[in-house]
Amino acid sequence: MSIEIAILFFIIIVVIVLFALEVFPVDKIAFFILAALLLTNIVSPEEAISGFSSPATITVLALMIIAIGLETNGVIDWLASGLKNLRFLPIFIMVPVFMFIAGSISAFINTTAVVIVFIKIITELSAKYDIPNSKLLLPISFAGIIGGSCTLMGTSTNLIVNAVAIDRGIERFGFFEFTWYGVIFLIITIVIVSALVKLLPKTKKTKITEDYNLDEYITKVIITKNSGVIGKSISETFLYDNDDIEVLRLKRNGIINDRPGKFTSLKENDQLLLRCNLENLIKLKDADGFTVIKDEDNRKLADPITDSEELEENVQVVEILMLPNSPLIGKSIKTVGWYDLHGAVPLAIRKRRNFRNPRRRIFNRGKDEIELRVGDRLLVEVSESALDELQKIENVTILQQHKNIEITTKTKKYLSLAILLVVIGLSAFSIFPILKSALIGCFLMIFTKCIDLGKIYSQVNWQIIFLLAGMIPLGVAMNNTGADQWISDQLLLLFENRTDTIVIGILFLVTMVLSGFISNNATAIIITPIAISIAASMQMDPKPFILSVLFASNFSFFTPVGYQTNTIIYGMGIYRFRHFFIIGGIVSLVLWVTASLLLSASL
Repeated sequence: MSIEIAILFFIIIVVIVLFALEVFPVDKIAFFILAALLLTNIVSPEEAISGFSSPATITVLALMIIAIGLETNGVIDWLASGLKNLRFLPIFIMVPVFMFIAGSISAFINTTAVVIVFIKIITELSAKYDIPNSKLLLPISFAGIIGGSCTLMGTSTNLIVNAVAIDRGIERFGFFEFTWYGVIFLIITIVIVSALVKLLPKTKKTKITEDYNLDEYITKVIITKNSGVIGKSISETFLYDNDDIEVLRLKRNGIINDRPGKFTSLKENDQLLLRCNLENLIKLKDADGFTVIKDEDNRKLADPITDSEELEENVQVVEILMLPNSPLIGKSIKTVGWYDLHGAVPLAIRKRRNFRNPRRRIFNRGKDEIELRVGDRLLVEVSESALDELQKIENVTILQQHKNIEITTKTKKYLSLAILLVVIGLSAFSIFPILKSALIGCFLMIFTKCIDLGKIYSQVNWQIIFLLAGMIPLGVAMNNTGADQWISDQLLLLFENRTDTIVIGILFLVTMVLSGFISNNATAIIITPIAISIAASMQMDPKPFILSVLFASNFSFFTPVGYQTNTIIYGMGIYRFRHFFIIGGIVSLVLWVTASLLLSASL
């Protein structure tokens, strides 16, 4: 082993640890990779930035833009709209039907976008018709992941693997070249998950107070004449000193201050909206200089879905789910402002369960200092008039069905769908490569005004783009140093006198386990060159080896952190790690054996 290979392995190990512990955002880790490779002279400056112009990166970006156009114009909602008519089916039939539909749509549209639409529909069905969402959310996430593995454009991982293969002189994959494998895997997954659906938890209807571990009240008080707080700033009163009381809103002379600061002076007849526990509510009632609005107006935080109570006239409590690239990510209840929430008042954060990143757990102890991350839920109080504005926040979704904030014409909806079909047709019939087809689709989306540039800039998941741009040079570095060939040689010693099935099986298993803890895209970039080198050394067709990496990178079912859709539904607080480990583990084992047999048979 040369010094260059040893240095590269050290960088890769550090990167894997950073990914696994979520110490930094993935885009920051990507720039660390670029800097490390440049400082060690493993790649040239031109090679270091090659990821930004890589066909895989540009294709992923183009397909993201097309997916945004489809979502904006209601195509995904339209395709999934019939699901509400299935509410009368028994759950053992509803699960496979939902999975089949989710998997079919995900083969051609961004998996995360599809799963988010399904989350909205399932949440509404659960609220209105008492359908257990816990029996549906994990299955549709699994189906979406498998569905994305059915076509070349299904996931960014497929495109990356294809791009790496082309760079190594392998013939590019056709659009539907590996679809029949994906269909078999989808059918197997539907059968297994449907059979094991009883192992999923039963949803218990709880109030939001219980869901967020709150025992607090929202109350309105009026500062009366001769009150001792008149003329003082909030910081000079017990309202600031008491950690169990928070001033959410101040109303003075008909003007509302949605985020009063600690230096805000208090005046007679000011109306304050406070969050406090029962003990402090009683103290407020007994305090001189305050008039608490009559008891029936002081309502404990109610569940807007099951109870339909309002905290005050025309005001309700709703949950919003954090999606990738949300402007609220990284902010806390203390730092998120009126402008960020379009007038809504933040009440509480429900974190997705996270067994990683000890740094965040150690330093973010205060409940109001906890930073929002992808998959977290934020509880907000919002007036009905401001609800439409709240829904305009980019890359968040309200977990309650409301009227659409944007009226899209049928023309744009059908036009967007037609553009998608054009992209699929051009690539499927080998008229153009997927890159050229996707760029044509982007042009048509923008030229026909199915999507505007502002929405593109705000909704594209730039973290994925920068991750690809940073990880692709890592694959170049493996070729420059000969690390891929060195690993291949060591593995060949292990594979000596082994059957093709065992070789494919070991490669598949290693890839699948790694993708369960770090980004599936990162896994694909690291393992694909190794798979190609193994095939070359064994003088075999490289495509079955490449496909084993492609599928295994996507099949991270046994942890909730290997794939973005799993992370999002895990963050909703319904599932525990064991549900992914048991059900996802069984699915992974069966697919591992099946894929090993099918792929080795094609050699």
